[in-house]
Amino acid sequence: MSKIGFIWVGKLKESFSKDGCALYWKKLSRFFSLDESVIKDAPGKLPTQEKNRKEGQAILSKVKKGDVLIILDEYGDRLTSRELAKRLRTWTEAPNQRPVFVIGGPFGLSDDIKKAARHSIRLSDMTLPHELARLVLLEQLYRAGTIHKNMPYHHD
Repeated sequence: MSKIGFIWVGKLKESFSKDGCALYWKKLSRFFSLDESVIKDAPGKLPTQEKNRKEGQAILSKVKKGDVLIILDEYGDRLTSRELAKRLRTWTEAPNQRPVFVIGGPFGLSDDIKKAARHSIRLSDMTLPHELARLVLLEQLYRAGTIHKNMPYHHD
């Protein structure tokens, strides 16, 4: 079974996020072996750049050999669900590597993480709260899995 990793900044706090993410995590785990690392939010009293730097260091400490970082960023590639499905197949079928999706905290990702990333994708042209972004990403990855399996979830 192909593997997918996730690195998130911050725990889910809202019940809708917890419930939705749990639902799609369970559904997605039918197609892929999933692993997640949750990074603690940097202290609120720090300036934004310092928060991003600290969170970035923590994210990089979770990266393993063979991990291919895919960040969620407002300036990333704009993809349809079918295009994401195609890329996901490429990423998961490549030998000796694992795609790892990274979502930063409320203030985004550090420049170090952006430089370390091999791919950058956007979920929307609009800014999403990081909890909602996590839910949307899991749903879209599940949708990609159903596209690969020709299951009747996705409709053109």
